[in-house]
Parts: sequence; C-alpha cells; structure tokens
Amino acid sequence: MTPFYWESDHGNFGDDLNLWLWDFLLPGFRDVHPDVLLVGVGTVLNRALLPAEGKKLVIGSGFGYGALPDTSDRSVWDIRAVRGPRTAEKLGIDPALGIIDPAVMVAEMPEFRDLPKTGRTIFVPHWESTIGSIWPTVCQTVGVTYVDPRGEAKAVIKAIAQSQLVIAESMHAAILADAFRVPWVAVTTSEEINGFKWADWAETVEVAYRPRHVPVSSRNEAMHKGARFWGVRFENKWRAEEDPNKRGGDSLVMTRAEPRQSAVRTMAKQVLAAPSALALWQASKAAPQLSDDAVLARRKERFLEVIAGVRRDYL
Repeated sequence: MTPFYWESDHGNFGDDLNLWLWDFLLPGFRDVHPDVLLVGVGTVLNRALLPAEGKKLVIGSGFGYGALPDTSDRSVWDIRAVRGPRTAEKLGIDPALGIIDPAVMVAEMPEFRDLPKTGRTIFVPHWESTIGSIWPTVCQTVGVTYVDPRGEAKAVIKAIAQSQLVIAESMHAAILADAFRVPWVAVTTSEEINGFKWADWAETVEVAYRPRHVPVSSRNEAMHKGARFWGVRFENKWRAEEDPNKRGGDSLVMTRAEPRQSAVRTMAKQVLAAPSALALWQASKAAPQLSDDAVLARRKERFLEVIAGVRRDYL
C-alpha cells in the first residue's frame, strides 16, 4: 500500500505529515497490497491529482479544489472516511462517513505527548501568505512568534503543541491546535483561503469557522494574492505556477533568505504593515475557540473504528 499526498516544492506541514502518520496508525501498511493507494490527509479528492487507474483507499481526505473524481466504481474506490460532512455530501455518500481530519491523531503519537509548554502565542499563515510577505517582522512587532508552515512537519507541530494560543490561517494549524487542546483563533488575509474545507472540518468538532480579517503585510504579498494593500487592489502578478486545481522573517521553524535592503526601505515596509500588525495583535487578544473535549473524543473514537476495519480487511 502506498500513501498518497500532495507534495509541493515549497513544503507544507499539513500535507507532509502523511509521510509518517500512517506508519503509526497502520503499522506495516507499506508491505501489503502494493496496488492500493492510501489517500489520507489533505484536500486531495481532485480529478487532476489522483490517478484514474488503480484502487484507492480513502481515509479522511477532503474535497475543496478542482473537480471531483468519479468515485462510483466501488471496486476502485474504497471510501472508509472523509474529512467532514461537506465532502461526504459532494461525493454523495453517507454523511456519517464525514468523520474528522486524520491529522487529529498526531496528538496520540508518543513523541508529541507531554511536551513542555512555551507560553508562546504563535501565528501560522497559509503557505501562500509566506510569499512576498514580511510576517516574521510583523509578528516580532506585536510579540507573536512566527511559525513557517513550510518548515519540517514535526517541528511545526511541536511548536503548535507547545504554544498557549495559535493564530491560524493554515487550516491544519487550527486542526492540530484543537487536537492538542490549544486554543486557536482563525484568521484570513485574502479571498484565497478556502472556506469550504475549513467549514468541512469545523462541523465535525461542532465549532464555527469565523475568521478574523488581517490585511496582507506587504505590497508584494498583495500582488501575489491579488489582494488590497492600503486601498489599492493589485492584480495577481505572481500567481504560483502550480495549477491550483492540483490541491489544488524571524521564524521559529524556517526562514527564507531575502535580498539585503536599506534601513530606510525596511522601516518604510514596517510602517506600511502597521494595519497588519494591529489586526494580528487584536487577533492575539480575541476570544479563542476550542472544541468540546467530549465531541473531539467521540470523533476520534469513530475514526479509530475505521482504522480497525482497515486493519481487519487489509493487514
């Protein structure tokens, strides 16, 4: 059995955790059924992503980009669970199969248990918000720790587990925070953020997706996203060359080298990022969200029943 996940050139911890999570949940799965593709964590139920040939075992994946694959042939598609009820509805399957995002099970792994708390408030942006932005500088201004979602997955997850509050533009930052019982605040910097997939997960743990708006941090970030910066709407000049349907600073985890800039230019950028800094500071003081312990426990129990069924049928 081969695990499938969206592998990007830049890295994204929410996708990269597929590399080791399934070895914990299904030990030995790689040694059986070489013809079966295990479709796990991620918004990967997409016709442009998944191969048409070969059997697919779906455990917790979600829809959110592009066009759905034709899953009507049950000899090819073994759908045991999807991320949430909205994905289940799109697929036309039993809503009860919209259980939860499998990433919550990371909190059950021994290496992530009983980690010491740092007391930090952290900000984990969507990976696209790292391009052309100055979020590390903005975070430093307001006393928030910046965590780059492109960093090594286990390092990012430990930073989330050890924090006291997570400001999350990355959906998996909120999912992991909730799994580790760390309060979180959802934010969004542009219309690029996919509200469907957020709501898909949020409904499983009975919370509402109500993101706070935080303005983009720089003109370059606005140009990349086609967003507004200081009242000016920029066209999407640097849209990632990756087809979106294929998902379609001072960093605690990772930094990217940037050209040296004059002190005056750096100061000017910081001044222009003042609205971003204010909104991020306000987010750090906002009332956070956290699902109910019992609700999360029930969902995880149902997911473990699915895992037990997969073990029984495949291992």
